[in-house]
Amino acid sequence: MSASPGAGAGPPAGGIVDAHVHLWDTGAMRISWFADRLGLPRRVGPADLARAVATAPVPVRAAVAVQAADTEGEARWLAARAAAHGPLPGPVVPQYDARPGDPAAWAGMAQPLLDDGVPVAGLRLAVPGGAADLSDVAGLDALCAGLAGTGRVLETLVRPAQLPAVAALADRHPELDVVVCHLGLGTGPPDAAWRAALADAAARPRVHAKVSGLHTTAEGDAERVAAIARAAVDLLGTERLLFGSDWPMSARVAPYAEIVGRTTRALPRLDDVAASALWSGTAARLYGITG
Repeated sequence: MSASPGAGAGPPAGGIVDAHVHLWDTGAMRISWFADRLGLPRRVGPADLARAVATAPVPVRAAVAVQAADTEGEARWLAARAAAHGPLPGPVVPQYDARPGDPAAWAGMAQPLLDDGVPVAGLRLAVPGGAADLSDVAGLDALCAGLAGTGRVLETLVRPAQLPAVAALADRHPELDVVVCHLGLGTGPPDAAWRAALADAAARPRVHAKVSGLHTTAEGDAERVAAIARAAVDLLGTERLLFGSDWPMSARVAPYAEIVGRTTRALPRLDDVAASALWSGTAARLYGITG
């Protein structure tokens, strides 16, 4: 991978694999964090996703559907939508919610889906409010071993102070592909502590990260996101970075096409191979997306 003067950073003509979207229906299931004050629709389904991505400058070939909450019923609902409407949404990543006392349930809440043969591309550990060393996550090493043993991905939704624990996890499970959502930062400032923690995690060759969930409506936000994107490319290379829109959360900031545009403008100039990796190739490899 290399940044290349004169080349583009935008998505290639071959299309986008969006590594981070959500679907939900609050009328069919409870979403624990959902509140009207967030300004989000009560239902977002495959047809809504298709309309959103149709505005992108190139085709969106597939979209990884990340579970919004943490119940088995919701995970099955999401998997059913993917089965009926894939690849938009395509691969499904349920949340990890431990099931203490059941050593066979290494996948926690999602274990019944795996046992029933429901296609699951990985599991997401969403614990930004937890301990910095992840010591309060029950069954964490069993989860990682189970994912690595079955060729699935571990996604982590963590804050910057938890990135060293993600690096330690990668050391303990060198056969596991780890994907850090939102670069372990999201809408925060790209300070020296975050960069150092990301650099440490990036030293583990199977740690990846999503360029997602970064944009805000704040004045001067473009400069902040550009600093984040440059650091990510410098530290990880595009072969370990994945574009994610974070739709429909991102729709509160800008429409889908504008999120693609803002991400394009934030990135350093990339050669064609590097741009293809970030916008589609890395995600396709990790989540087994073909076509």
